[in-house]
Amino acid sequence: MDKGTVFNIQRYSLHDGPGIRTVIFFKGCPLNCEWCSNPESIDIKPHLTFTPEKCLGCGRCIAACPAGARSAESYNSDRCLLCGECVEACPSEALEMLGKVMSVSELLEEVEKDRMFYESSGGGVTISGGEALVQWKFAVNLMRELHKRYLDVVLETTGFAPWETVKRVIKECDLVLYDLKHMDSEIHRKYTGVPNELILRNALKIAETEKNMIFRVPLIGGINTDEDNVSAIARFSLKAGVKVVHLLPYHRFGESKYKKLKKEYSCGAFTPDDKMINDLKGILESFDIDVRIGG
Repeated sequence: MDKGTVFNIQRYSLHDGPGIRTVIFFKGCPLNCEWCSNPESIDIKPHLTFTPEKCLGCGRCIAACPAGARSAESYNSDRCLLCGECVEACPSEALEMLGKVMSVSELLEEVEKDRMFYESSGGGVTISGGEALVQWKFAVNLMRELHKRYLDVVLETTGFAPWETVKRVIKECDLVLYDLKHMDSEIHRKYTGVPNELILRNALKIAETEKNMIFRVPLIGGINTDEDNVSAIARFSLKAGVKVVHLLPYHRFGESKYKKLKKEYSCGAFTPDDKMINDLKGILESFDIDVRIGG
């Protein structure tokens, strides 16, 4: 597959793999985490948003729309082509397109702009999401082309996909950043919408391939920050032969996005303080695991 849907390209990232990296965020995710900081990534389709308080009432978006989806009084989403013409015409950024269909060649062109930073820092490209496994054929094609250009490739994933899909994608990357959100399946289902058995099985199968893998744990205060869960993560890490764990403290930076999407931000978690983070870090280190805060 030569084209896929991307919702962001983040340059100069220092927390998503070794060195300075460009992170390509794919749209589409089978999970619905209560704390998700990128709610625009869940739906695979591009999404048009409107911020009324920014609107100047100039009517340029109406004139630009080739499908007649807009009028002064309303917006007909059924007629909208998601072409982005109205977004380009809007002088106040009241309209925003979340997600863009891009080709492999277009992404390679963007990635090449930062090659000097990869070469000087030992960095490369990280494929993230959403969940990149949703668009796995596109991910595989992109990764192969990146490797042809001698670029390091990292996959960040929840691992929630059939093993045959996971196997094909990880074959093409150099490092897997693997999310572990909770070790109790029912609690995992409650807060993410899916159980964790498939995720844990796939993690062990990846380990059997001897692919370099790091576990990443979002620390969601009051949800997965109890000692029992962190100890269970440590034991599972040892079982999988994973010696490095990244702890990612929860934040509320994505809360404003929910308003833009006309969704309610219902997560009642808290941000762990330094003492809690250090205590949990100590638990993992007691199992002889190398811990990094913030990825």
